This record gives sequence, structure tokens and C-alpha cells, in this order.
Amino acid sequence: MWITPEEVLLANALWVSERANPFFILQRRKGHGKGGGITGLLVGTLDVVLDSSARVAPYRILHQTGDSQIFWSIACGSSRKEITEHWEWLEANLLQTLSIFDNEDDITTFVKGKIQGIMAEENKSRLAQEDEDSGKFREAELKMRKLFGMPEEEKLVNYYSCSYWKGRVPRQGWLYLSVNHICFYSFLLGKEVTLIVQWTDVTQLEKNATLVFPESVRVSTRDTQHFFSMFLNINDTFKLMEQLANIAMRQLLDNEGFAADRSLPKPCKTLKNVSALKRDLDARAKNERYRALFRLTHDERLDGHTDCTLWTPFAKMHVVGQMFVSNNYICFASREEDMCQLIIPLREVSIVEKADSSSVLPSPLSISTKNKMTFLFANLKDRDFLVQRISDFLQRTPERLWSEGDQLPLSGQSVSQSFSRWSRQLAELAVNQQGTPSPTTPTFPSSPLSLGAGEPLQQHQPQPQQRYYCPDLPTAKQGLLRIYQTDVPEEIMGPKATKEKMKEEAWNIHFFEFGRGVCMYRTSKTRELVLNGIPESLRGELWLLFSGAQNEMATHPGYYAELVEQAMGRCTLATEEIERDLHRSMPEHHAFQNEMGIAALRRVLTAYAYRNPNIGYCQAMNIVTSVLLLYCTEEEAFWLLVALCERMLPDYYNTRVVGALVDQGVFEELTRECLPLLYEHMQELGVISTISLSWFLTLFLSVMPFHSAVLLVDCFFYEGIKLVFQVSLAVLHANMELLMACNDEGEAMTILGRYLDNVVNKQTVSPPIPHLHALLTSGDEPPPEIDVFELIKASYEKFGSLRADVIEQMRFKQRLKVIQSLEDTAKRSVVRAIMTDSAFTIEELEELYVLFKAKHIMSCYWGASSTAAERHDPSLPYLEQYRIDLGQFCQLFSALGPWGCGIHTPTLASRLFRLLDQNKDGLINFKEFVTGLSGMYHGDMTEKLKLLYKLHLPPALCPEEAESALEATQFFTDDDTLQDSPFLSHLDFLVQEVTEGEEVKEAGDSGNGDSEDKKEEKVKDYKYYLRMWAKEKEPKKETIKDLPRMNQEQFIELCKTLYNMFSEDTLEQELYHAIATVASLLLRIGEVGKKFSNNGSGKKVLEPPAQPQPPPSADGPEREDSNGEGSSGQSLICKALAEAQLETVGPPGGGPSGAGGSDEEGKDDTSVSSYSVVSAGELQCEDIADDTVLIGCGGNGAGDKRRGSAPDADWSITFEQVLASMLTEPALVDYFENKRDIQGKMAACKTQRAVERQISSSSDHELAQLST
Repeated sequence: MWITPEEVLLANALWVSERANPFFILQRRKGHGKGGGITGLLVGTLDVVLDSSARVAPYRILHQTGDSQIFWSIACGSSRKEITEHWEWLEANLLQTLSIFDNEDDITTFVKGKIQGIMAEENKSRLAQEDEDSGKFREAELKMRKLFGMPEEEKLVNYYSCSYWKGRVPRQGWLYLSVNHICFYSFLLGKEVTLIVQWTDVTQLEKNATLVFPESVRVSTRDTQHFFSMFLNINDTFKLMEQLANIAMRQLLDNEGFAADRSLPKPCKTLKNVSALKRDLDARAKNERYRALFRLTHDERLDGHTDCTLWTPFAKMHVVGQMFVSNNYICFASREEDMCQLIIPLREVSIVEKADSSSVLPSPLSISTKNKMTFLFANLKDRDFLVQRISDFLQRTPERLWSEGDQLPLSGQSVSQSFSRWSRQLAELAVNQQGTPSPTTPTFPSSPLSLGAGEPLQQHQPQPQQRYYCPDLPTAKQGLLRIYQTDVPEEIMGPKATKEKMKEEAWNIHFFEFGRGVCMYRTSKTRELVLNGIPESLRGELWLLFSGAQNEMATHPGYYAELVEQAMGRCTLATEEIERDLHRSMPEHHAFQNEMGIAALRRVLTAYAYRNPNIGYCQAMNIVTSVLLLYCTEEEAFWLLVALCERMLPDYYNTRVVGALVDQGVFEELTRECLPLLYEHMQELGVISTISLSWFLTLFLSVMPFHSAVLLVDCFFYEGIKLVFQVSLAVLHANMELLMACNDEGEAMTILGRYLDNVVNKQTVSPPIPHLHALLTSGDEPPPEIDVFELIKASYEKFGSLRADVIEQMRFKQRLKVIQSLEDTAKRSVVRAIMTDSAFTIEELEELYVLFKAKHIMSCYWGASSTAAERHDPSLPYLEQYRIDLGQFCQLFSALGPWGCGIHTPTLASRLFRLLDQNKDGLINFKEFVTGLSGMYHGDMTEKLKLLYKLHLPPALCPEEAESALEATQFFTDDDTLQDSPFLSHLDFLVQEVTEGEEVKEAGDSGNGDSEDKKEEKVKDYKYYLRMWAKEKEPKKETIKDLPRMNQEQFIELCKTLYNMFSEDTLEQELYHAIATVASLLLRIGEVGKKFSNNGSGKKVLEPPAQPQPPPSADGPEREDSNGEGSSGQSLICKALAEAQLETVGPPGGGPSGAGGSDEEGKDDTSVSSYSVVSAGELQCEDIADDTVLIGCGGNGAGDKRRGSAPDADWSITFEQVLASMLTEPALVDYFENKRDIQGKMAACKTQRAVERQISSSSDHELAQLST
């Protein structure tokens, strides 16, 4: 490539000049290419260790003038071909111009200006992201692509100098971390080490320090382990590796490739070795920490943070901490954990002003909210800039933006400020999920709306429009607990009621001191109140506040109401599962023993399943949602469910409950650290993995009495998942002695079940609710009751040191294990399901599945003709989840298919794809893929020929290909009228008589059958129809008689395919003889069939010849009348073969095909000799070279007229005739009966990338040999 001209003082140091003229020198780096000796090895090693640009660009062009000792580098290249193109351009365009100049300085100025002009033109087409990256980084990215054979779509994130331990010897080199791969390259004294690992193959990523590997990173896959050490900053490197591995795991879950953030602000200056992608990932990591700390939504993006102090009026002091500013919030977190935390939504801000600075209060900033609260920040480093950023965000707050948009009123509701925006998004969501709306699937309900306690609306009532949800519903105004509560006098409740009122009063005092609502100061005092139990009257409000759901609900008014209308009335897999579980959701609670509670639960679950189709509905969601509905309105319960499923319990409720399995692994690891003896015993029993899943999925609601479990839910909304781990460990610790004495899993489960059944809440004011689990596990002697407050207190005392960041680190480690384990399970399930229908072994099927899925995943990040959502449907069985399109199938077929057809292979692959794609959606699943391969590898000769035969019939053979066959024959011949052939062999008449006899017999049989059916016609009973229906449902096995006839155009394509298939075989000459014989025989059989059909129509049948034609051979090719139809049909075949030969064999003497050679050009093409079966004199075409030969071509010489160019519409053959003809040739029988091994093909497919890299590096040697 052209580079900015730079001065070079020592032109010949470490470089070898290969070409020169008065103005330019072409040089090659020592140590690159053939030879070089010890000097070349040393130079190559230095280039790798020092990351020299010469490693990626070992060729360069220098500009020189006269006797000047100063040289200017103007171009560099990674291959000789690239640099030669630049050299030839300079000679053709600049040499003559430069010879006119008299002044050497003018020559140099002209050359530099010309090169800079060329570079300016090239840079116009560069992407904006590439412009952000520094030249040094773009050079490293180019080096990575060259070394590892990566396409341009693969983006480098960062690269590091490190050592890779191969055995006990460290190899110093460079580690390249791209979006989808981890790569390493080393070159030391001639020894080259290359490593490529996909992130999706990584099963474990650890940073450890041992005596053997000091401070190293271990990357584990299913097959091996790789150790890297001697990083300059191992912590930063490991964090980036964790991020990229997380992205890969997300890719395995959702099948979505990495999308760079295009809205990332550009840096003030170009960072030397930091790419835009690295900045993007750093920003994502900060955003995730920020959102997790303050429970904010996924679209919230941190703009910046700064150190400051916050005046706390309740403590009368300034608290040191950090201020965080994002697009919708201003947040504060104290440096000391739990001392103070604050969230200020910008929608609540009314005034932002700079106060007067003083020595006591430097750079203060005052922020006032609409509810009359004022927050005073101080010690801000860049207050003016901060105020400007906050002002910019305030101008773009959603509230102000929504008031500008179109508003769409709801019937029976006021106009919502955000309705138009969300309606558009909902419409897009509906189109994405359902496709084009079907007239048979109404969006709005056709059934009456149940108002719970009220009367249903009439179904045909025109006004107002029937709706599933409206503000008049009781559950839209208050929680179910208040609707169904019964007033119990305080005298009866006694101290419980007093305790509840004391809790309410304590919270009211807290609200007075610390504020109420989203802007409340959150301190350690808040935590104490939560641990003592939230009063039932405040439970819904505080759940919304601590979970962050209140912010989402405030910024999306009207969203839930419209979502319900969009979602209800549809019939999906999720709605069916919801209906099945509705009456299993807290059936012991009276709120869900009537239609009002069930209807509210149905609306919330259905609305969420429609909002998030990736999750849809999962068991356990009904239990959690029913509890939310007891204390919250429908809309509040919906937003709490959103917070749970999408933020607080990520991936818990997807189809494979990945999040719960990950936390189950974290719990096991915590048990091993905190309770090591119990962990070993429980592992032997296999209890931990059994018990913990239900604890996590339902937050103990399904295993503990309701009034006790709801207290844990209080703490969970404030503390997060940390609380669940603490309580789980406390439960194990409390039962340690009993569990250690257990001998089996059932005994341990019973102990834990009884313990949890007896965790009671003695302070509840609600009437007791029977616990179904307790009824099932009760024994003769009830165990002692455990106070839930004591359990919570014990969990904080013994395990309160757990930190959220440590849990996240452990989650990452377990996520790799869980997802890869699920992938292995999916692979085994697919293999088990398909092994009975395939002749491949289990090992072969597993390897094929890995290759198939790798191609699918690769398409997610390297582009494909269809989106990932279209190719992956997690609701389907494992067997059908992953699908590939035509392009990916062609690549796999070329690598794995046993029928190599040269340049004809993509055409054959396309036909097989169309044949396998039964539902015509442009995608095939793994079962269909294996079905196609199994027929080619393990079928007998009949099955293989049947597959080959079907590949040349519709739908495999598209009409365009048949037309191209016709055009190919017309290229060689003129259109003349077909004439009847006077020559027919005895064989032809024999076939004719047999066919005629069979048809007559079949006609007679069918006639007799009809008469018998009429005679025996009678009323059938229902058993008969059931048998007939079952028989129809049985898959009919296709026989060879079911295959349709093949016309002449399709037969021509079949001959071309066979010709190309045999061109790569060792016995190609024998196979060419055989196929020539078979083609001639089938042509005559087709003519027989045509004559017979014409005879049936009243046409004249010609007499047969006296003697049959001998079969064709190399010495004596058959000869027929050139004017006959037999000759015309054979001429079509030979001309089609001529076309196939021209495709595979280029002219030996260069020409157009030789001019465009690649790096491997110059190889002698001696393959023409293998086609010397028939002399060129038999081919009636002057366009073929004299040494080009064809098969089975009739004619009397080159001077004959070319007749019979159009395929005969009446000509046709059957598969039985093709099979019988093939069986007459032993060479063809051996070819198709030969068993082929797929293991070698799969091994070659796995190492394909390494092969590509070796080819690219060896091309320079070949070119060097050619140039000399």
C-alpha cells in the first residue's frame, strides 16, 4: 500500500535491493523469503519481538535522486504481487514524467505530492471507525489478518507482548485479541508458533500465579489448555479477555454478533495504541458497573464521573464520594460503602445552579427537585463543564421530547405523553415477532373483557372498543391483598398490630429525615429498616423504589396498557404455557381462587411474554408474579417483573434457565469456600445442585411459608442476589450436623425441606396461609420453629462479607462452564435424535454438528444473507435450532462432500440445498444437512444414483439452469429441424416391447381393481377410517418407481455433473469410457421411448437396422448417420461435455485465463492428457483446441453441418433405465459402491484456517521462483 513519504537514512541496512531504476528502488526485508542464513533468522526474530512494521510489510519501495544519500519510503507491501503492482504503476506513470525535471528537489517534491494525492483518494472510502484508530494500530490489525488468514470483518480489539508456554519453553511473541478470536504469533530463530482459538470454544479463563507459570493467564478449551505470561499489565489484559469471552457466551445464547457502538463520542486526540473497539468495550464495562450499582435500565449510558462531596442534612456533614452523570440521572455513591447513596432522575430536576465558592465549600453545585428537595455538592474539579453537560441532558430529557411527538389518545384514558413513541415501537415489535399481520389473527380481542368483579362487556358492542385492560379494573388501582383483606380488630391481633404500626411509624420518620421517593437518601439506616421487615402497606412502594422499577414506570406511561392490548388474544407457545400454570400459582391464597386474581396474573405474564419473546414465559415466573400482584397494581407488578427478569436475575427465566444454573455454580463454589467439609459430603450425595435451583428461581417462595419468604423478597429487592446466597449458606450451616449424618440424597432433601417449612414470621398481621409443601413433608414430630428474622440476622453475621463484585467475578467463571455444558448437552441430544436415521457413527455426527454450528456462529459475525434471528429459534428442539443458508451450505459441501466437481461444485451444492430445503425458507437444519451427506457417503449404489438423479430434476434443478444447458448447446451448434432416425437397434425394440407389456399389464390391473372396488363398495366403520388416517400419517418410503422421468435438458446436466465428478478420480479414463457408453445407450433408450409414444399417437415407426451398433471405445468410436436423431441427441451430450471440459481445462498457452493467475500461478497444467479418450476430429466445433478431446460424439468429420441443437421435448428416460445402464459398466459400479471416509474431510475442514495461512505465506517463494 502507499504510505506517507518518510525519510530513510540507511537504505540497505537489513534490506536487500531487488529492482532499481534512476528514481526508485524495490527492496525485500532480510529474513523474509527463501534463504537469508543466520542473518535472516536474527532479523526475522527481531522484527517479531520488537513488533516491527517490516514483519507485516516485508517489501518496500524507496524514492532516490542522483547522488543524494537521503531516501524516501513511499510504498510497502505484504507480498511480492502487491509491491510489484505498485512498482509497475510507478514505471508506467512516473518515470517518463520525472525524466523531464532538471532539479532533483523538484523531482522529490513532485513524487511526494503524487503519493499523498493517491493516499487522499484512497482514504475517502475508509470507514469513520478506521479513521479513529491510529496508524500503528491499523498496521497491527493488518498484520493480524495476514498472519492468521482473517477476513476484513474480523476486528482487532488490542494486542499485547507476552510469552506463550509451549511445554516448558516460553515463546516470546504477540497476543492478538479480536472480537471473535484469541491469536498468538511467535517467530524465534526460524521456529514459528501460530495459535488461533475462538472465544466460543473457551470453557475456562483464569488468572493465576504458580511456580511454573508466574502470574499467568490460562485459557482452557474442551481439548487443551494454553498459558500466557509476562504481560506488562496482566490485570487490564485479563479484564479485556473476560469481556470478549462474555460476548462470545452471549453469542452462544442469543446468536447475535457483536455490534460496535457507533454513537461513542470521539476522543479529543487519537490514542496511540487504543482502538475504537477497545474504547467501546471499556465504556460498556463502566456502564454495566454504573447500572448495577444504582439499578438503572439497560439503555442508560454513563457520560462521566468525578470526585466530590455531598452535604447530608440528616448527618450534618459532607460525605466524600463520586458523582455520576448519565443521560437521564445524576447519582452519588459514598466512598465508604452503605454510608450514603443517592439517585436523582433528571425528570425530577427543576433548578441546577452554581453557588458561591468559599474556602469551606469550594466549587459548590446546588440541584433542586420538583418535590422541594435540594442537594448540595462541592469540591467539583470542573464545575463549569459539569453544569454544561447537565444542562444539555436536561434539554433532552424524555419528558420534553415526548411532548413534541404525535399523541395518540386511548379510549377511556387521557392522552399519554409517550404513547405515540411506544406505539411505534410496539408495532415494530409486533411485525418482528409475528411477521406480516394475518387477517385471521386479530390484534384486538374478539372475546368479552372480564372486569373481575364487574359484568363483562357484550361481544358485539361497537362503542367503546373492547379492551382487556382499563384503569377501572380493581387490580389497576391496588394490590390484591388490599382488595381481599378482611378487617380484623386490633384487640384480636394484639401485639402484632402494634408491632406493624411501629414499623410504619419508623418508616414515616425515615421518610421525613431522608426524603421519600426516588430521590431518597439511602443509608445504613435504610438497610436496618428493611431487615426488620417492611410493613405491608409500604411493601409495593418500596419494592418499586429499591428495584429501580419506579423509574421505568414513570418514564413509560401508558406502555403497559397498550402492551396488554397488543399481546392478549394471540395464541403462542408462551400463552399456552401461561394458561396451564395460572391455577397453579399460589392456589392456597384466596386472592387466586377467583377470576379477578387469575385474570390479572394472565395479563401481566402475557404482556411480558410479548415484550420479551426471547424469554417468553418460564415456570416459576407465575409464582413470583402472583406475589408481586398481592402488594402492587398490575402495572407496578409488570415493571417489577421486568426489573427481576432483565436486571436483578439476568437469564434466570430464559428457555434454559442459564442464570439460575450459573448462580447454582456460584453457590457451590461459595459452599466450598465457606463450608468445605459439608461441601465434600454434599457433593457425594449430589444435593446442592438439586435444592438450589428451586430456591433461586422462586426466591424461596415455593419452599418456605409465604409470610416468611416475602420478608426475604424485601431484603432481595434492597440487597440483590447477595441476600439469596447469604440465606442459602445460612440454611446449610444451620443443618450442618444433620446433613453430615445423611447417607443419601432423599434424606438430605427431607431435612432441608422440613427446616424451610418451619421458618415462620411471628410478626405478620395477615391471616395464616397454608403451605402446601409443609403439608407434604410433615412428619410425626414437627421440628422446632425457626424465626425468619433470626435466620436473616444469622446470614448477615456469618456470611455478610460477600461482595457484589466478587459474586459477579464468580458468575463469569461459572457462565463459561454452564453455557459450554449446555452446548455439549445440546450436541448429545441432537446426535441421539438423529443417529437412528443416519449411517454416520456417533463420533462423526458430533464432529459434523460442531462444524455445522461453527459455520452458523461464524455467519453471525462475518455476515450472512439472513439475520441471526431467522437462523436461530430457541423455542424449537435442539435438532432444529441452528440453521444455515445457501452460502454457508456451499462452503460446508465443498469441504465435506465426497463428490468433488471442480468449479461445478457450487452448482451441485446449490441443487442439493434446494432439494433438502423442504419448507422453501432458504434455510436447512442439521438433520437435513446430515441426510444429504449420509446419502452420499453411506448409501448403496442405488441410493447414491437416486440422489444424483433427483439433483437434476426440479426442485433441485431450477429452470434457469435448464435454460443455460440449452444455451450451452446452441453455442456450439445451429438450429436445424430434427429428423427421424432410420436406425434403431434390437435393444431399442426389446426395451420398447417390455415397456409396452408392463404398461398394458398395469392398465389391466388398475381396471380390475376399480371393478372390484365397485363390487365391494359398502359402508365403512370408524375403525376403518382410523386405520386409513394412520396409514396416511405414516411416512411413505420413496421407491425408484416414484421418481419422475428425466427429459433431455436434465440428462445433459446429469452428464456434465458426472464428467466433472470423474475429472479428479485416479481412474478417470476408464470412467470416461464407461460414461460415454452409458450416455450413448441411454440416448438410444430415450429415442425408443419417444418412438413408442409417437407410435401410440399414430406416428410412423421406422424399421430397425440389420445389425446393432457396437459400444463406443477409444479405438473405434461408434458411427451413426449424422443427419439422424440419434446423432443429434448424442451431439447435445458431447457438446455439453465440451462445455464442461472448457470449464475445467484452460488453454495451455496462457491466454485470458492464464493472465489473471494468483500467487500460485506458473504451475504446469498437464491435466489435458487425461482427456485423450476421443479424438478431436469427432467434435464438430472449431472452437475447441486440437488437443481437446470429448466422449461419445457422433459425426463424420469437422466439415459436417451442425444439426440437432435443440433438446427434444419428447425424449425422456426413467431412473430404472439409468440404473440398469450404469450397472453394465464395472468402473461406474466400483466408483459408486466405493465407501468414502469423511474423517479426513472433517480433519481438513478443522485445519482449514491454518492451511490458508500457510498458503498466503508460501506464495512469495513461488513468485520469487517465477521472477527469477
